[in-house]
Amino acid sequence: MLEEILAGGAKALGISLPENALPLYRTYYTALTEANRQFNLTAIEGEDQAARLHFLDSLAVLGRTKLAGKTVIDVGTGGGIPGLALKIAEPSLRLTLLDATEKKTAFLSALTEKLGLPCACLTGRAEELGRESAHREAYDVAVARAVAETRVLAEICLPFVKVGGRLLALKSADTDEELKAAESTVKALGGVFTEIHDYTLPGTDIPRRIAVIEKTAPTPERYPRRWAAIQKRPL
Repeated sequence: MLEEILAGGAKALGISLPENALPLYRTYYTALTEANRQFNLTAIEGEDQAARLHFLDSLAVLGRTKLAGKTVIDVGTGGGIPGLALKIAEPSLRLTLLDATEKKTAFLSALTEKLGLPCACLTGRAEELGRESAHREAYDVAVARAVAETRVLAEICLPFVKVGGRLLALKSADTDEELKAAESTVKALGGVFTEIHDYTLPGTDIPRRIAVIEKTAPTPERYPRRWAAIQKRPL
């Protein structure tokens, strides 16, 4: 079932998967299911939901931007979504998976080795790592799904992105007011909304959205702030 849903869904999204992708998604799904019994990685269960709500939702990104050869950081990756799902479909992207929970990054480190897809797995807080020279404005693309509302997400993600790069925020479709409220925040951080892509997950009636933010100027040094300040006083 998983393989059939992914093959048909990828075609519907206009994405061509590598020959070995479907077995890798199967391995990924099995590992995710087993690990979920030990600690909470996802509330999504079953092959149908995992294929559509995790993997195909991630793959929709490839319909909006070219990731071949790009440096990509997945902020707040959890169980590796969307970053690792994208890496399977586009192995040439250079992926960093970032999460604050060590159990999750340890799981991902072992899984990427098993899949034969080398990635950097970082444990830490985005608002702290985004101030470090090794990571600040070091990535072509940042991706994030279900991490935070857009004003907060922009402050913790845009510092990672190079000028000329992009932040891709995977969102629910009912976020018009949230995105509108974030326009001044994004501008203050050196970015601008360039596209809002709405789509329906293949095989469902679930509307989804990708908000594309282009980095047009360096993020001011004072950002990102400490987490308490970001939460209490979003820009």
